[in-house]
Amino acid sequence: MATLMEETAIARKTRELCQAILDEPGVQALRQSIDIFMADERARAQYDGTVAKGQALQEKQQNALALTDAEISDFEQERDALLRNPVARGFIDAQQELKEMQEFIHRHVKKTFELGRLPSAEDLAGGCCGDGHGCGCGH
Repeated sequence: MATLMEETAIARKTRELCQAILDEPGVQALRQSIDIFMADERARAQYDGTVAKGQALQEKQQNALALTDAEISDFEQERDALLRNPVARGFIDAQQELKEMQEFIHRHVKKTFELGRLPSAEDLAGGCCGDGHGCGCGH
């Protein structure tokens, strides 16, 4: 089956879609923001530290342990400093935009399989689980 999929119109069109994504100027700009972030050790360390601190606080909450005002304030200050860093902010924004693009593509393909036709705007309204089936996306 894998050999057949490599030779189908679907496979060719999928590769064309992937190339169109790569050729899109907006995607190129997002990739550039990510590359700039990856090359900036200070921004990466700041991001990693903030994420680790946030995860530690989340784990503490999940274990029904109270968070102190000092812990919350410390995290908020660190998060605010991260968001003021233009390199880190560019990375965060780029990641979010790429995630939204992936969800857009996934939603359209999924609805096409579900409906057996191209989905209309009405079919796609209400997020990925607007049809009541639920998809775990939080909508």
